[in-house]
Amino acid sequence: MDAHDLERSVKWMTSFRTVGAARVLRSVRAAWWRRRADGAGLSGPGPERARVPGAVRGAEPAPGGGLVHFARSSLRVRVAAGGAVFCGWDGAAPEPSYALAGPVPEADERAVLEPDRDGGWRVVSERVLVVVSRHGAVEVRTPGGVVLRRDHPPRWWDPVEPAADGAGPRWAQRSEVPADARFFGLGGRSAGPRLRDGVYRLWNEDPGGSFGPGDDPLYITMPVQLVVADAGTHLVFHDNPWDGRVTLWEGEEGAGSGHDRPGRCEVRVGGGPLRSWVITGPPARVLRGWAALTGGAAVPPAWALGPQHARWGFGDEEEVRRVVAGYRERGLPLCAVHLDIDHYRGHRVFTADGERFPDLPGLAAELREEGVRLVSIVDPGVKAEPGWEVFDGGMAADAFVRDARGRVVRGEVWSGTSVFPDFTDPRAREWWGGLYAERLARGFSGFWHDMNEPSAFTAFGEPTLPRSARHALDGAGGDHRAAHNVYALGMARAGYEALRALRPDERPFLFSRSGWAGMQRYGGTWSGDVVTGWPGLRASLSLVLGLGLCGVPYSGPDVGGFTGSPSPELYLRWFQLGAYLPLFRTHSAISAGRREPWEFGREVLEHAGAALRERMRLLPYFVTLAHLARLTGAPYVRPVWWRSPEDRALRDCEDQFLLGDALLVAPVLEPGVERRAVRLPRGRWYDVVTGRAYEGPGQVLLDAPLSRIPVLVRAGSVIPVVASPSGAEPVSGACGEVEVELEVWAPAVGRAGGGVVVAEPSEEVVRFAVGWRDGVVVVEREGGGGVGYPVRVRGV
Repeated sequence: MDAHDLERSVKWMTSFRTVGAARVLRSVRAAWWRRRADGAGLSGPGPERARVPGAVRGAEPAPGGGLVHFARSSLRVRVAAGGAVFCGWDGAAPEPSYALAGPVPEADERAVLEPDRDGGWRVVSERVLVVVSRHGAVEVRTPGGVVLRRDHPPRWWDPVEPAADGAGPRWAQRSEVPADARFFGLGGRSAGPRLRDGVYRLWNEDPGGSFGPGDDPLYITMPVQLVVADAGTHLVFHDNPWDGRVTLWEGEEGAGSGHDRPGRCEVRVGGGPLRSWVITGPPARVLRGWAALTGGAAVPPAWALGPQHARWGFGDEEEVRRVVAGYRERGLPLCAVHLDIDHYRGHRVFTADGERFPDLPGLAAELREEGVRLVSIVDPGVKAEPGWEVFDGGMAADAFVRDARGRVVRGEVWSGTSVFPDFTDPRAREWWGGLYAERLARGFSGFWHDMNEPSAFTAFGEPTLPRSARHALDGAGGDHRAAHNVYALGMARAGYEALRALRPDERPFLFSRSGWAGMQRYGGTWSGDVVTGWPGLRASLSLVLGLGLCGVPYSGPDVGGFTGSPSPELYLRWFQLGAYLPLFRTHSAISAGRREPWEFGREVLEHAGAALRERMRLLPYFVTLAHLARLTGAPYVRPVWWRSPEDRALRDCEDQFLLGDALLVAPVLEPGVERRAVRLPRGRWYDVVTGRAYEGPGQVLLDAPLSRIPVLVRAGSVIPVVASPSGAEPVSGACGEVEVELEVWAPAVGRAGGGVVVAEPSEEVVRFAVGWRDGVVVVEREGGGGVGYPVRVRGV
């Protein structure tokens, strides 16, 4: 047992009061069973033979590039029409892949494979230059020849004899990037969003209990790096879901005797293919290319972009009604209430506790009349209970994961000893998707996937299925080492596709605790069980920013933290941050304090109410950002360097963010702060409260009283907001269709601006231009025609 396993076991055992004595004892038994299963189903470590590509032997042209042959390996290089570069070693092809959204992009027919002067080969294209050395190093360069990334020749460790479990070679890939480069991404990392020197594991994991900034890995890991440097931005994706580790070393300019020390990266993976994609360009173009490769983000229904309330521990239907009434009586907007595992019968998925929730359809209909939807948690574990229709149906469909001897794998979760669908099997996905009809019939409008790393309680060892467990892997076959990281992705796919079929006229609302590259196609995610405390607040922002740069734009934390009781100040600052994040949801553990705004005193209630009303006022803007994320890949929440990656001061700024292109949000992340420094990108920025203008780039010191956090707007912006007859009345708002007006912030004199609005329900993208004419700010719809919305100009 290593230090990480020991720490996790301690966390699990200290949760004795929550999980109960019987479950702890069963988890000990499950851990021993898992160890025995892996001992019987996995080959032990055997002799290996190290291998490198060797010397180049020749090359064969192919569309977009070609195949370069070495003494002991081969490399396929292919430049897609959009400029994305694919590299696959040892015959690895782009497909099959769980990350890709559809067919492999067409090759760039104009890309040319030609000899390089050092004895290697190069692929020349309009957007990127790829140079392969005579020993297998691969450089990705700009068309002008500036090196963005240099991958050293890879190294494999081949089993001397084929393993009985079919495991292939493990491999390592070392790379260099410019000395000034900064690393971002790798999925949901609580320390960041900029990734410092360190080791980051590629294995989705429930950390047990709650987590803080020092905990790694967490629920969503992805081999996706976004690297930002003066030379340019690039994204690299190693398309391999096996367990691995990424080690990062930031570079240093002028290191040693005046020479730069490049940034370095090493990726080590325990098996599977060595293949990667690299996308280059400005950040917006890079994320657009990534979305084209892995799929546009699912657009949540408009109500899911409003405030939501969850709790593990709603006692019964009457408590739900009391909470909703509490929001209504205090004039606080609310769009959804989430029911956790305690609304189930004995924690069994796709059931309801008939005593505490005797009429869920009636409750859902009642709340819907008030504009509030019900959202249901869904866990993958199915209680192993013969005679129960869900278990029996899964057995009949042969939907559950089996071990190397053909027995159904069992694990301990909230409902007790349970079995787990194999979401890498199309038959299991179809069976599972059909079960959502039961949830819809009970009145639920959205779904919250939990425990799907997959997580299973264990007193020691990994809290998941045995590594020897067998999976279909969509016809490829393999064990849990290959399936673990894509398990939740398959679950999300099953739910999303079923909801599209069951309710074709509604956009599905689905978010998942775990996932992998491409999960945005089916929905979003949330922070998981973030610790209550100021470090947890900071980690919340890191997770949202990092996930957005991996292509997952819809996410947010448990406002107030999952554990314990936040102080009134901490709760309010978390609430104010959450009001500007895509998923705005309070949530807490059954043993934690309440999270309703009125539980923290009159002052907090007043200021939290202001944050809620501002969120509702901005709802049309969030709807527009959701559609733009689908169309362009741009996340709602963006780092402040998004439009100015060459600004090194912005690259190191981690405590503020852009919401779309228009708003700059500077949350308060420390106690006792009533003024804070805000770093401005270039251009003019207005304080949305005072209207005062500031010029960037630079840094300003702004007031941050308890009543609000600093929010600035870019001059020339057009922001769709909920229309208010007087222009100043607070918005309590409905969570569905609303009347929209354009809030226009004057550009600097002599300059222009503009913005985009995505109208619903038509989903038409409308662009506006803003400028000065005869001393007056004018707004025009691109392409002609009337503006179509009321306009309110500010900043004049």
